[in-house]
Amino acid sequence: MLHPFYTDRRDPFALLHSMMRDFDGPRMAPGQPSFPAVNVWQGDDAVAITAEIPGVELSEIDISAKDNVLTISGERKEPQLPDTATWHRRERGAGRFSRAIRLPFKIDDSKVEARLANGVLRIAVGRPEADLPRKIEIKAA
Repeated sequence: MLHPFYTDRRDPFALLHSMMRDFDGPRMAPGQPSFPAVNVWQGDDAVAITAEIPGVELSEIDISAKDNVLTISGERKEPQLPDTATWHRRERGAGRFSRAIRLPFKIDDSKVEARLANGVLRIAVGRPEADLPRKIEIKAA
């Protein structure tokens, strides 16, 4: 069955959007941000990553590195409510999550440091010595 949005034939991408919505399911609505939200920036000798993960216990977070990809994964648990409780609004999701971040260099595990404070995960990934720019000495002729 075609999605109702496909009935507007003036939009050449309506069928594509409909198929993507069907493939991704209702939780992956267009424009919905990924979880966790991340910022990544690079300095001369390191890359810094921050990820917003409120409500996730430290024991539920896993950080792994392979080649030049750093992966943050974990699970935000459902809140424990009494059987008589009724939801009035439910905007915070729960369940497993994973974000893979490609870095501009191969990751050395010994140069990765991570800290969690106030729901913000901060990761610093030091650039390997072999990847740092080197000054080339010019010799007089």
